[in-house]
Amino acid sequence: MRLFAAVDLSPEARDAMAVEQKRIAARLESRGASLKWVRPDRAHLTLVFLGNVDTGRVAPLVEVAGQPIDRVPFDITFSGTGVFPARGAPRVLWIGIGAGVDELTALQREVSARIVALGFPIEARDFHPHLTLGRWTSSRPSDRARALAAAGAAALARQHVAQVTLYESRLSAAGPAYVALARATLTRR
Repeated sequence: MRLFAAVDLSPEARDAMAVEQKRIAARLESRGASLKWVRPDRAHLTLVFLGNVDTGRVAPLVEVAGQPIDRVPFDITFSGTGVFPARGAPRVLWIGIGAGVDELTALQREVSARIVALGFPIEARDFHPHLTLGRWTSSRPSDRARALAAAGAAALARQHVAQVTLYESRLSAAGPAYVALARATLTRR
């Protein structure tokens, strides 16, 4: 099973994401044709990607992932557009996190620590919180400057973070489907 832990988006954040995608697509016109946009109804803010997990190891993970988190709920803002990778032809267009990045990073570390304590390996690279807007099916280095110039400078949306969801990702020709396996609520007041 392909698993990941994420923050779900509010309807308002999803709507703002859809508006931004349309705005960028209109500014790029045909030059952005190779960008495949993430469907807002499937968008989420990934905290930890576990990848393929043997089904026999899922039950303890679900139990731990559903335990309350002793942290105060907080707000984040989506702002600042970027691309991955940092050099060469871009593959991913994203919106970063402005306000609330420290709280989100602390939450990500706590969720990661819970997962690592069960013996699961996680990605070694630094956490770079972002919301993926789209992925290039093919690109050139010049696409980076065009996409960044087309993106807006203002904050995209505000999002309240009060829980983390462990998801199973089921891949198909129609795109991924996400099944919630557990939810952990931030409980400190």
